Amino acid sequence: MSSKADLLRAKLDPDRPALAMAAHNPLAAKLAAEAGFDAIWGSGFELSASYAVPDASILPMGTHLEMMRAIGEVQEAPVVADIDTGFGNAVNVAYAVPRYIAAGVAAVVMEDKTFPKDSSLRPGGRQELLPVEEFQGKIEAARAAGDVLVVARTEALIAGLGEAEALRRGDAYAEAGADAVLIHSKQKTPDEILSFCRAWPGKVPLVLVPTSYPQLSFAEVAALGKVGLIICGNHAIRAAVGAMRDTFRRILAEGGIAGVEAGIASVGDVFALQGDAAMRAIEKAYLR
Repeated sequence: MSSKADLLRAKLDPDRPALAMAAHNPLAAKLAAEAGFDAIWGSGFELSASYAVPDASILPMGTHLEMMRAIGEVQEAPVVADIDTGFGNAVNVAYAVPRYIAAGVAAVVMEDKTFPKDSSLRPGGRQELLPVEEFQGKIEAARAAGDVLVVARTEALIAGLGEAEALRRGDAYAEAGADAVLIHSKQKTPDEILSFCRAWPGKVPLVLVPTSYPQLSFAEVAALGKVGLIICGNHAIRAAVGAMRDTFRRILAEGGIAGVEAGIASVGDVFALQGDAAMRAIEKAYLR
């Protein structure tokens, strides 16, 4: 039987990039899989936001690890775990990645910033990058851990170091054994990313997270012939925040709950997502 890592590897087709949706809990992951996404992005940003703390290496590894395990248990799409900087140096990576493999993840994404990290899209954030050789060691440690795709994320564009440095780092990370390279940008247009993608020599597929430049369509990305995975990086938590705010506001403004009923999920829908039917079958078979 193919592993989740093998299944995800087969989906990284630059002619038809796989699509991953972010999730911050098993319910969000189940909804993403139900919608038809190819993979689940186990977002550190979303999980931090769900705890109402900054995305700055504040939550412990165990919190993220157990969420990845729980996400993988309720749906079949491969899980791409956002492990930020790998929780420390190469030694930390060597201990962390086997635990993510045991939790059932298909891929880990690790970025070349210093620990503790700062959110890439935070205005005025600290975007300090490791020396290339040090990050290559972290990639090699992750690769040695077992059956998992290792995606190396370079923050060179985020840090303002330019395309040439981003290409140099991406090439070095592919040489160190990365299965794919995630290139990130905070520019409001896709020009910077498009230029990088066109210059990329194509040793391994690229991964994009088009949060800042949403006008770039999936079809336009596929036309580049370089990108194997597109990650919708934070849309689950943003959709949840928007919907909850609107619902809560309306309940208070209208003095009751009747007005929001048509726009929210039914209790029966939530029961179904919880697996209520399967539990009833267990009750029927085994309760005495």
